Amino acid sequence: MDEEYDVIVLGTGLKECILSGLLSVDGLKVLHMDRNDYYGGESTSLNLIQLWKRFRGDDKPPAHLGSSRDYNVDMIPKFMMANGTLVRTLIHTDVTKYLSFKAVDGSFVFNKGKVHKVPATDMEALKSPLMGLFEKRRARKFFIYVQDYKESEPQTHEGMDLTRVTTRQLIAKYGLDDNTVDFIGHAVALHRDDRYLDEPALDTVMRMKVEFDEEGKVFGVTSEGETARCKKVVCDPSYLPNKVRKVGRVARAICIMSHPIPNTNDSHSVQVILPQKQLGRRSDMYLFCCSYSHNVAAKGKFIAFVSTEAETDHPEVELKQGIDLLGPVDEIFFDAYDRYEPVNEPSLDNCFISMSYDATTHFESTVMDVLNMYTLITGKVTVN
Repeated sequence: MDEEYDVIVLGTGLKECILSGLLSVDGLKVLHMDRNDYYGGESTSLNLIQLWKRFRGDDKPPAHLGSSRDYNVDMIPKFMMANGTLVRTLIHTDVTKYLSFKAVDGSFVFNKGKVHKVPATDMEALKSPLMGLFEKRRARKFFIYVQDYKESEPQTHEGMDLTRVTTRQLIAKYGLDDNTVDFIGHAVALHRDDRYLDEPALDTVMRMKVEFDEEGKVFGVTSEGETARCKKVVCDPSYLPNKVRKVGRVARAICIMSHPIPNTNDSHSVQVILPQKQLGRRSDMYLFCCSYSHNVAAKGKFIAFVSTEAETDHPEVELKQGIDLLGPVDEIFFDAYDRYEPVNEPSLDNCFISMSYDATTHFESTVMDVLNMYTLITGKVTVN
């Protein structure tokens, strides 16, 4: 193994794998390693026996759940936005020829105690029970503005510079009420808190368009007594715990069910976003559901995840509002994990560390971390 590489990537989590691919496409000599005897790191997938061993110790899964090998339970499940950054990144790395995709049945939002489909077009907005008649008209005008907006075509801007106008100011122009702003900001634009309201509106508009389209430097790594030398190391926080800090904690529940989430049109794959204001919390809550139709569970079974940024030390209590929307569950597992971010200076030690995965049900924040790391490593900007 005594060779020199441009980059050594440690860990086979999604972020590390994407970065390994991006750097290889750039022509760099990359060595990809993992200290575990399984792939995926924190974002690994487990069969039923592995799931039981992780959360229930030596207990065996009950026979009525079906064969263990029929299950493939992702520990960090997320959806791809149809026109999102991850899709463009996968195309750039030329791996799409090895993948197949399945469209999600629906995206929903929790509002005033009920689950509603998120309107993604001006026509869906007119039919949505989320808004009254006059509010629908105002929202339709706003959605048309977003759909027609093109950053390179000033005639679509209606005289507004969205790099200067805040989201709050843009929304005020259309007179949208707080409930509408809540589901647009959190369920359509996928913001995780309300800071976006006082930030330039361009980011929110572009996020909505994606939704619509659906000398201490490192020198090497030693493994099994052999050292591979490198110029840079890429890894997840678990490999360099002295170079990261804890910034939060994710609480989650993993549920096995025999039915789809109620009030989601019997969807086999769905996300439901519960905005913080609807729950009286400081952070949003997320429901993710997939099923046997995605080859992740035995026939007739559904896998649902409830996740949020933990605000207490009692995940069972914090997640109750989301779990209550699931209906009866066959089995439930509670878990919590710490989130870390790097505090080192990569220009000094040549160590490039990813951030931990957040509670969201989509890949956008995950891929932004990857692309930021790519720019730090190479000095270049990749896919737009």
